Amino acid sequence: MPISLIRKAPRAVTSIACVAALTACVDATTPITSAPQPQAPVSSVSPVKTDGPVTVETFAAIVRSMEPIAESECRQRTSGANCDFKIVVESNPRAPSNASQSLDANGRPVLTFSVALLADVRNSDELAFILGHEAAHHISGHINRAQESAAVGGLLGGVLAAAVGADAATVETVQNLGATVGARRYSKAYELEADQLGTIIAYRAGYNPIRGAAFFTRIPDPGDRFLGSHPPNAQRIETVRRTMATL
Repeated sequence: MPISLIRKAPRAVTSIACVAALTACVDATTPITSAPQPQAPVSSVSPVKTDGPVTVETFAAIVRSMEPIAESECRQRTSGANCDFKIVVESNPRAPSNASQSLDANGRPVLTFSVALLADVRNSDELAFILGHEAAHHISGHINRAQESAAVGGLLGGVLAAAVGADAATVETVQNLGATVGARRYSKAYELEADQLGTIIAYRAGYNPIRGAAFFTRIPDPGDRFLGSHPPNAQRIETVRRTMATL
């Protein structure tokens, strides 16, 4: 169950240099509190500042400056979690503009960016904020929490359907519906949590999260739909501003 920055209802190109090279893995080696404690940026790698579409070189440089901060925050905020982030570009160059967080077969956190997304960002601050947001999903354990909610929702739906004498097919349908409702129940809160911690990660790596959050002004606004997967864009921008006020 990957968790993504952008609403995937229509599942979530400007030309970009070296698209073929971007389709390969770029492995650049070198729980959230309600009131984060102020702290100066701590990145030991100078942030890369650039405007315009992201090239192979700038993507790798941004990863190098962001990855140590994301992994440090992961180690500080979790106990026993795998904090060895793998940051890759979607192998399908025609994939829609999106970024997501998932786990590989060994439980290693994977942050995936599509080529279209890299072409959509307008500066390094936007890409750094998105990377911080996806890393924050893993640090906050959102995949496991969503799966647990889905399992509980599916179980309750099945029990209720069986209790009223539904046949096997109906029970299965209600179980699936319950799982969907369970998974969506907290998804908006998870996105805002990831925006908050993503702001902290990007800031401590030397980037400007408020400038980065301008990305939300250009993507479709999901609004405040019941059981929607993502909160309104304005609420996300306000979360970034409030978090920065504490830093």
